[in-house]
Amino acid sequence: MLEMKRRFFLAGTAAILAAPSMSFAQAATPVRGGTLKISVDQAASVIHPLLTRVNPEYMVTELLYSNLTRLKVDMSIEPDLAESWSANDVLTEWTFKLRTGVTFHDGSPFTANDVVATFKAILDPATASPGRNNVGPISDIVAVDDATVLFKLSGAYADLPVSVAYTNARIIPAAIATGDLKSLSTKAVGTGPFKLVSYEPDRLIVVERNEKYYDPARPYLDRVEVQVFPDISAEGSALISGNIDIISTIQPTEFLRIDGTDGIETLRTPSGQFCNINFGCDTAPFNDPRVRRAIALTVDREAMVGFVTEGFGTIGNDTPLNPSYRFFSQVKQREANIEEAKKLLTEAGFPNGLEATLIASDRPAVRTQLAVALREMAKEAGITINVQTMPHATYLEQVWKKGAFYVGFYNMQPTPDGIFKLLYTSDAAWNETRWNNKDFDALVAEARGTTDEAKRTELYTRAQEIMNEEVPSIIPSFFDVLAAKRSWVEGFEAHPRASVFRLDYASLNDKAPKRG
Repeated sequence: MLEMKRRFFLAGTAAILAAPSMSFAQAATPVRGGTLKISVDQAASVIHPLLTRVNPEYMVTELLYSNLTRLKVDMSIEPDLAESWSANDVLTEWTFKLRTGVTFHDGSPFTANDVVATFKAILDPATASPGRNNVGPISDIVAVDDATVLFKLSGAYADLPVSVAYTNARIIPAAIATGDLKSLSTKAVGTGPFKLVSYEPDRLIVVERNEKYYDPARPYLDRVEVQVFPDISAEGSALISGNIDIISTIQPTEFLRIDGTDGIETLRTPSGQFCNINFGCDTAPFNDPRVRRAIALTVDREAMVGFVTEGFGTIGNDTPLNPSYRFFSQVKQREANIEEAKKLLTEAGFPNGLEATLIASDRPAVRTQLAVALREMAKEAGITINVQTMPHATYLEQVWKKGAFYVGFYNMQPTPDGIFKLLYTSDAAWNETRWNNKDFDALVAEARGTTDEAKRTELYTRAQEIMNEEVPSIIPSFFDVLAAKRSWVEGFEAHPRASVFRLDYASLNDKAPKRG
């Protein structure tokens, strides 16, 4: 039975590889050449591919580097530097066959040794890579030969081919991974479709086509310019005027403003992207789950969808999974209940209510909108919330992963395991709530090594139930991913993952302006 399940699982993987992509990116014959200008709303302050944290940084490193696998728009995986992969019977060893003849931008050949060195750097605590706990339970990586890598795992793990597509698992040269790793903070040496030309993180990042990319047909563009637009309105105006070609992530207000404008196409896709109210579960008063539940019970979730997502989203239930995810379970929906909130506060020792400061970064602006909405909703229960907004760079330095009450913003991950291990298990890369629930950890650990669909569903359902009950963070709603482009741009789609862009599939048609 186990062998039959293994063959079924691997056959499914093979089907994913063999299936032709139905995305628009591959439906038309692309025109080669031209310069694409794409905007982002915050600086790409980190260019080191193992250390990136936010979408503009993910975009730039995706242009410059490759993973072993990559995510298509339908959230299935396809080969990148790996051509194929297979597992042993118990899913504790995975073998990846690599492309041959690939070179890094500095001319050095890509081999299995580079994969081994990259993943060892990711797993080294000294590197402090967010990917450390999100690339799977890897105990060892071995170069079998120049074109074959063996991943040995500490436990069964069904999602490894997906996890190696993680945003912080870009492959770097072994010479750098084992030497001057910090040098990647200012230079880029990848195998990606583009090469770095210039890097001004607060203003402009320019890349040009890698003529030695492993796919001779791609990228179609000669050049990509990533422009930073801190002013959201100015960003929309730049698209309308044709000064930029794509807004990679657009806010609902700007989406509505430019929707219907001649020559512009707005893009929208459902996603598991969310803003959350993070509690420091090791810090009073939020170390008491009654306080956390009380605050969650003040949230009118339908109103929150309207106010925070401008109607471009769906209701959340205080777990990071929604119907966009496999193994989502519809736990009983939490609804606003002010009297129950007051009762819980009294039981927790706050009969007269409580006061707390909620911190929100100014990027994206929806963080502050969520904070203000919660402040107003919580008043009726006697909870006074003081909202403090700060620049995003200051937030990352002073609050993120340190604060006890703040607004987070996260992209959809490829799998439930991915989002749980990123944010909510005790060993999560970004364990910002410090919830550290052993029962939850055990359920996630068991599910990641299980191929039986019914069993995985049971385990993930229980994990969602525990999270909904304990409320390490409030997740009131999920966002659709919104973007916009000029009609002369072909092959670009809004990706539900939000941190995946696939610009090597983008091209400009003959109506695009000629740029020198």
